[in-house]
Amino acid sequence: MRTSWAQLSQEISACANCALCEGCMQKVPGQGDPNAALMLIGEGPGQQEDNQGLAFVGPAGQLLTKMLAAIQLPRERVYICNIVKCRPPQNRTPLPEEMEACRTHLLAQWALVQPRVVLLLGATAVQGVLGESYRITRCHGQWYERGGVPVLATFHPSALLRDESKKRDAWMDLKIVRQKLIELGAYPDLLKGEP
Repeated sequence: MRTSWAQLSQEISACANCALCEGCMQKVPGQGDPNAALMLIGEGPGQQEDNQGLAFVGPAGQLLTKMLAAIQLPRERVYICNIVKCRPPQNRTPLPEEMEACRTHLLAQWALVQPRVVLLLGATAVQGVLGESYRITRCHGQWYERGGVPVLATFHPSALLRDESKKRDAWMDLKIVRQKLIELGAYPDLLKGEP
């Protein structure tokens, strides 16, 4: 596994494990607190993310920031990344082989952050972490475990922008995450150092 963030950043920048790197403007590794108790994993960069080199900065990212604020978690106190680090053409869903090509980067991020809880955002993140047989509509709001870490899935913010009827379920999922962080004694730690 990678030994440092600097090494991982270099590897992601130089990555040519799949064809996605040929069509993107820049890699979008992820950002946030490198020691966060909560790690969020989405699908992949969109156009605005590709332009800026940052994850979740478009309309879905703005909604995600509001969702986190609703459970009193400042965005800068969590770690946010995606299953793939390069924008798929026309924002299509990453192919299984593209997700697999990026898997070592995601596992390295997970190992470096050492999150207490992981929140999966949307179907691609669910399939990339839990497995291809998992469906977001059936597994959201339920706890799973990967590598000793509790993992919960909810709808991707972009899905909430398209279908507001899912917002109630997403809100319930976020409250479940907050409760788990509290149970683990990790919730107050997220707010240390905040004004």
